[in-house]
Amino acid sequence: MGVVNVLCMNAGDDQSSYANNSTLQKTVILKSCIFLEETVKNSGTSGFPECFRIVDLGCSSGTNTLWVVTNIVNTVHRLCQKKNLRTPEIQVYLNDLPDNDFNTTFKMAPQFYSNLDSGEGDKSGKCFLSGVPGSFYTRLFPSKSIHFVHSSFSLHWLSQVPENLENNKGNIYMSKASPPGVYEAYFNQYRADFSTFLRLRSEEVIPNGQMVLTFAGRGIADPTSKDCCCKWELLAKSLEDMSDEGLLDNDYINSFNLPLYTPCIDEVKDIVQHEGSFTVDRLETHEVNWDTSDDKAKSVYDINNSGKIVAKAVRAIVEPMLATHFQTGNSFMDKLFERYALHVADHLSREKIKGFYILISLTRKNVYV
Repeated sequence: MGVVNVLCMNAGDDQSSYANNSTLQKTVILKSCIFLEETVKNSGTSGFPECFRIVDLGCSSGTNTLWVVTNIVNTVHRLCQKKNLRTPEIQVYLNDLPDNDFNTTFKMAPQFYSNLDSGEGDKSGKCFLSGVPGSFYTRLFPSKSIHFVHSSFSLHWLSQVPENLENNKGNIYMSKASPPGVYEAYFNQYRADFSTFLRLRSEEVIPNGQMVLTFAGRGIADPTSKDCCCKWELLAKSLEDMSDEGLLDNDYINSFNLPLYTPCIDEVKDIVQHEGSFTVDRLETHEVNWDTSDDKAKSVYDINNSGKIVAKAVRAIVEPMLATHFQTGNSFMDKLFERYALHVADHLSREKIKGFYILISLTRKNVYV
């Protein structure tokens, strides 16, 4: 299954929208803000060009998107003020697949502009926002035109569902119950996609241009580890419940697999090195509880509420894909994610699971290879 027309987050700003259910993403973004700011400052060590071109790949929609962009732009402004340099004009390209909810994001543009630290006098630069629909597994920009690339919570999504998953029955992703060959199919697709991503960006990014990428990964070599697979196993279990209740044909479950891969650090490093266009400058990892609750919080932990939080967050991400594949309406989705919330709550009553996230900064090599 190609994903260009089905991989998008829930649009709008209602209770099931991505805009209102992306707290986990915001938590990781906040943890990575210093990492991002230091990389932007490094880009401006020798000053900025007259027009500094920034790309946010897989921008999605909601406040997270423009919060990241605001942070980048304000970092450029502050650095220029500190060094008494003329602030460049800044062109920001917001990219995602064509069905992304760009409208919700662009409605926030007036507030975005008002939040910028524009500086004073003729040293302040102007910022311009543009939308660029399309897959980042294709070329998106002219050669050697981009100075800085950012992507958050996107690169774990594949360009398509891997081939040869017919035997992965009862699963919607890798699991310990998956037959031999499923991991290889997923990894091969990821390796091809991430290599393509790096190659295409190498054509678009200027020499010594930089990228900051944040994506879901896993903390150990085992590709079926709980930090990346457990939430999908619980969703598969919820779908099976619907089948047992006669609300869903089991064949539909057996033919559904997520276009997703959560790599380990060594896999990421190996692919970057083998592709050869970029060098790795810095790499960090973060772990965040599924429901974003603080382990040190002293308040009473509400398991059922945590289950609902996780269910809403997962629904905001995968509902469009599920609705397309299973051809079901809102009432089915309501029942499915009510059941999923119960399974998550039951699991969290026994064990708190953390998501594992990789942050990596890369520099485009001087010589094109």
